[in-house]
Amino acid sequence: MKTVKQIDLLLKNEPGTLSAVSDLLGANGINIIAFYVATEKDVGRLHFIANDPDKAINILKTAGYKIKVQDVIACETPHHPGGLNAVLKPLKSAGINVDYIYPCLGTGDITVLVLGVGPVEKAVQVMEDNWIRVLGEDLYHM
Repeated sequence: MKTVKQIDLLLKNEPGTLSAVSDLLGANGINIIAFYVATEKDVGRLHFIANDPDKAINILKTAGYKIKVQDVIACETPHHPGGLNAVLKPLKSAGINVDYIYPCLGTGDITVLVLGVGPVEKAVQVMEDNWIRVLGEDLYHM
């Protein structure tokens, strides 16, 4: 199935915490290619896609971070007014809810979005049936 691994990490919502994660990953050759951060009071949640998810998972676990890994969808999205709806309408028609969505960084000439949806397998099939390019592991090498 064409999915990518999203790493979820709970962090203290205080200065330098996110920077420490970035430093740790960067020092070990890991590039964060997409991320979403949300905070609520004293807790922050980092969702991210790494160019080498297995290595990133190992590094974070070794450093003592508690992580969760889940499959998410990365898809190419048309870059024009209403382009987002090219992705959302087929999912809506199939009764699939989008829990969250965030963009990838530096993907060249294409716009890539990461979608947290359920069920993932059905969403991938709906997207492919509607000619939406779903990226799997090739996203890690863009």
